[in-house]
Parts: sequence; C-alpha cells; structure tokens
Amino acid sequence: MSILERIAGPRDLDALTPEECRTLAAEIREFLIAEVAKTGGHLGPNLGVVELTIALHRVFESPRDPIVFDTGHQSYVHKLLTGRKDFSGLRQRGGLAGYPQRAESEHDIVESSHASSSLSWADGISRAFARTEQQDRHVVALVGDGALTGGMTWEALNNITDDNDRNLVIVVNDNGRSYAPTIGGMARFLNSVRVTGSYRDLQEGSERLFSRLGTPGRTVYRATRGAMRGLVSRASGNQDLYANLDIKYVGPVDGHDLEALELALHQAKDYGRPALVHVITEKGRGYAPAENDEADQFHAIGQIDPGSGEPIDVASAGRSWTAVFRERLVELAAENDRLVAITAAMLAPTGLDAMAERYPERVYDVGIAEQHAVTSAAGLAYGGLHPVVAVYATFMNRAFDQLLMDVALHRAGVTFVLDRAGLTGPDGASHNGVWDLATLQVVPGIRIASPRDEASLRELLTEATGIEDGPTVIRYPKGSVGSELPAIRRTDDGVDVLHEDAAPGGVRDVLFVAVGPMSRVALDAARLLTAQGISATVVDPRWVVPVAESVVELARSHRLLISIEDGIRVGGVGTRIRQSLRDAGVDTAVSELGTPDAFPDHATRAQLLADAGLTAEQIAADAVEHVRGTRIPIARPTPADL
Repeated sequence: MSILERIAGPRDLDALTPEECRTLAAEIREFLIAEVAKTGGHLGPNLGVVELTIALHRVFESPRDPIVFDTGHQSYVHKLLTGRKDFSGLRQRGGLAGYPQRAESEHDIVESSHASSSLSWADGISRAFARTEQQDRHVVALVGDGALTGGMTWEALNNITDDNDRNLVIVVNDNGRSYAPTIGGMARFLNSVRVTGSYRDLQEGSERLFSRLGTPGRTVYRATRGAMRGLVSRASGNQDLYANLDIKYVGPVDGHDLEALELALHQAKDYGRPALVHVITEKGRGYAPAENDEADQFHAIGQIDPGSGEPIDVASAGRSWTAVFRERLVELAAENDRLVAITAAMLAPTGLDAMAERYPERVYDVGIAEQHAVTSAAGLAYGGLHPVVAVYATFMNRAFDQLLMDVALHRAGVTFVLDRAGLTGPDGASHNGVWDLATLQVVPGIRIASPRDEASLRELLTEATGIEDGPTVIRYPKGSVGSELPAIRRTDDGVDVLHEDAAPGGVRDVLFVAVGPMSRVALDAARLLTAQGISATVVDPRWVVPVAESVVELARSHRLLISIEDGIRVGGVGTRIRQSLRDAGVDTAVSELGTPDAFPDHATRAQLLADAGLTAEQIAADAVEHVRGTRIPIARPTPADL
C-alpha cells in the first residue's frame, strides 16, 4: 500500500517521518499528473504546493483551524489529504469541483475562486474567534504572490495589522506568477528576495542544519526552534516590504523543503499574533513539460498526454472566440494607433498576447486588479486613447462601481471585452459568467453587443472601438465559434434577421430574439416550429442593449416574443425588451428565457443549458403550448422534414 492510500484525513499525516512525507509528496505529484491529464484542470498550481499543503495540514488542525485558499485552484492537494481521492470526475457533474466546495467537505471553508479575498476572510474569521473566546483556534490564509497585486489584499492587511490580538497566519505562496509571470513593483521586490544572497544563505543554512539532525516528525520544530530563528533573522532585509505594517515576518522559506516549512509554520503559529510566512515555490514542480512551459507552466489544461504534456484532440476543438478576438484586435491596432489594451493578469487567456507581442508598449497588464484596470482605462480615454479592457465576464463583477462612476458617468470611450460570458461549465459557480447582462445593462449610456459567430465578432469589435462617447461591451462564451450563421437581411438600425417564415394575414406566431450564440438554439427551435406548422422569425439584435426600435416593431406583427439569453433571467435582456414593448404600447406576449437566479454548479455548458430549459426542443415545446394551448412532445426533425 502506498503512503497516499493510507491517508484518509489530515491527522494521518502526524505519524509520518520526514522521509515518508517526501515519498508522499512524490506520490501526490504522480497522482495529479495522471488524473488531471484525463479530465483537465489546474495542474501547474497544484504541483507547486504539494509540500506546502502537507506541512499546513501537519502543523494546523483543519477544519478546527480553517485554511482559506486564495485562489482555490491550488486546493487539489488539500482535497487529497482530506480524503477525496476520486478525481475521475474532476470538474464534471457529480465529481469533485475544481475549487473548494463546502458540500464536498467540512475542510473547505471558502468557495469563491476570485483572487485577493482570502485575507479579508481570514481577518473576519479570526476576529470572530477572538470575540467568542476561541483563542485556541488559528486561521490560515494561503495567498499567491499574484493575489498580492489586488488592492483588496492590502485593504485587509491594513486592518489585520491594526488589531493584533488574534491567531492569524498568512502564507504567501510566492512562485513569481499569477496565471502568467506576476507584474509590477511587488513582483520586482519578491523577485529580488529570490535571487539575493539572503535567501540562498537561509536555504543553505537550513540544509546544513537538518543534515545534522535525525529527529523525525513534529519534534523537529522543538529541537531546532532557536537555530531556525537565527537563520530567519539573517534574512531580515527581506522584511522591508512589511516593516511598516507591524506584522511578524518569517522567511523566505523553501516551499519544497518539508522540514523548513514546518519549522516556519510552527514559529508563526506560536507567535500568538498575526504573522506572515513567505514561502518560495515552483509552479509545475516535478513535471518537466510544466517546468519548461514559459507561458503559464500548465496553469490550466485540457486533456493531455501525461507523458509528453501535449494536448489531446486540439484539432477537433475548432476555432475559439478568443482566437478570433486575438486576431481582429491586432488588425484594428494596426489601423488605429490610438487603440491600447488592458488586462488583469490574464494576457494570454483573454487573447491580448498577440497584441502585446506586436505592440508591447500599447498593452498594460495591471495584475489582479480589475477595479484599477477600469478606472485607469477611463484615464487613458481622457488622454486621447481608446482602451480595450479584456477580462473574464465573471471578473467584471468586481469593477462595477468603476464602470458606473468612472467610465459611464464621464462618458469615456472604453471597450470591454468579456470572455467566458454566459454558462462556462467545468469551473463551477464562481466562474460562470451569467451576471454581466443583468448587471451591466443598468449603466446609463452603455451599449452591449453579443456576437453570434466569427464574422459578427469581427464586425462588432470594429464598431465598438469606434464609439467614443461611452462604454461599449462585447461579450462571448468559452469554446468554439462554430459555423457561420448568415443573415437573410439587416434592418435599418442594425438588427439581423436570420429566419423568417411566410406570414399569411401579416401576423406570424413566434418572434425569437436571440442573444449572440443563442441564435443557433433559436434557429433550431424555429425549424422545429415550422415542422409543426407554426410560423417563426429569428432575429439577432447584435447590439442587445439598448433595445433596437426594429425589435419593437417586429414584435407588433407576432403573437409571442421569446427572448433567449445564456445569462441570468432576472433583470436580463428579456426584461429590458418587455419594458421597451410596454413603453411603446405593444401588447405582444413575452417569454424571457435565461438561466435561473442560482449559482450554476460545475458541469458541461450543454448540461447547464439543458437544466435551464435552453434547448431547442424544450423551447419549441413551450412555444407550441403557448400558441395552441396544448402540450406535445417535440422531437428534432429529420432533414426531410425541413
């Protein structure tokens, strides 16, 4: 039996010798490489925190001592050590979540996978423990150096160091990267720590110290506490960053040296006040393809060959929305030297890498700081440029106030490109981008576009970057753009008509108003209705906010309008259309389809769409019931039927 097979919970780690812990670390890496290669997931971050996670669970007593991950993608090792070893369904419906999830285990405290929030969580939990006289409990926040680029981290540090009478340990997992290499003054400081003699002296000194000791397990700390403090004091120059925060600094510590980690964590634990342990790790540790990947060190992967690290079936995936944006932005930048771009530590994932390579002086990576990115964009617009802010749709939530008060109020010409909009699937609740349509459309003067295919994305991006009197938004999902969906005609105000049945008597039955990629579903539903003898029209507004006048006029000549969006139904585009019809005195019935007001769990996009009733068959069946007053099953027709 392997050592990993013997670990059913954290306390099974206590009896292991240092040598057994090192063997366990090797077994965990082998397990992760083999299993994550089958499903995809965050491989590189977890390979880098194997020893650190083992040490955390040996020193602290989870869940009595809560461990908060920032961000949760580095929690796979934690899942293994807390008894969750079935990774066969990782990030799939019914399987393990890719982030901490309270429903899975009492050891998972915080589910959000948005960075820079762990210290605020830890601040609140530790204050609660102190106030309720639970002084024997500790709170641990594991935060990456990339998350230190987020302002919320420093807001929390300011408050943590204002009230020191509590047991709080901050572990900075410093691997020099967020998704890609960490940027800014913070990154330069931490990098100087890695390369200075003080870290090398500390590392070499600890190695000499442990080479003279044969003491196993937790007693290593008690045997060497004084010597370790001496070593740490030699690295005191590295405390400069935190000197004015009044927080105990321990480190830097080799994040792959289990004994050194345990000593440092014990020292912080015994301090009795907030302490910060600076741990230096290597992302992708122990897996050559990840270690040699300069782009992102296998931060997030699809299915790969575990031996070579090469992706499986890439050719079958098709051209992605991100790839189309990446290409078109470079073309537009070549035509317009006022065009600049901003990313929040997501250069390659959002498609800005090509522009950064071609025009490096025109692309700004601000770190995990969406709020700063948006207000900085307003400043760039004031200065005469046209900024394109590219972020994941779910992360746009974090900068709503800046969009509202800094961009929109000042009528700044800023284009927001929201990748991973709508239901994204495997990454779960916090990564599904279902809130952007409902939240952003309340911003006065905003224009929101949702392309349906490659051609419309290229066209809409061109239009958006030409608007200088207010914010524009382009939003698209994760995955392949699919085949082209040509329009039959375009109205004078820019609405594309994709399907139009004959209208005996001038009135049709159903008008589908589809938001972007949902046009494909709407077309399938319309064909199903046609086969049932029900006339239908399908339009893609292209610009879904504000509602085009032609959509209102088309509604006058239909009995039922069905809006279809892959965003939250409450306050979505359908609601906006209903209000526009009411304002215009149009009494056509409206059915607003979208995702429920809930947090979608991890599953495939197709599964989540089906859960929400957003399939052609379900939509067509509902339409038939409304038009005819009877419920009949709708099956997908054969080509002959169409």
